[in-house]
Amino acid sequence: MTSQIRRAAVSIPANIAEGYGRRSRGEYLQFLYIAQGSLKELETHLILSKRIKLAEIPTIDPVLAQCQLVGRLLQGLIRSLENK
Repeated sequence: MTSQIRRAAVSIPANIAEGYGRRSRGEYLQFLYIAQGSLKELETHLILSKRIKLAEIPTIDPVLAQCQLVGRLLQGLIRSLENK
């Protein structure tokens, strides 16, 4: 589970960066959606870790709160690019 959490967490900024380096806004948006999917995957792994007691709630809840913030920022960026 730890490995999956790490991969999902690393995938988020990596996809944002890769999309930013692409030639078109459409490609950038595609990678932002992939990053959004990785964020949801990370949240799912964290919730499951909490439910099956692989991690303590005080450890997981702040990370989930951070995921929600990142999700709002990512959604705002996507909306901004789609409206241009």
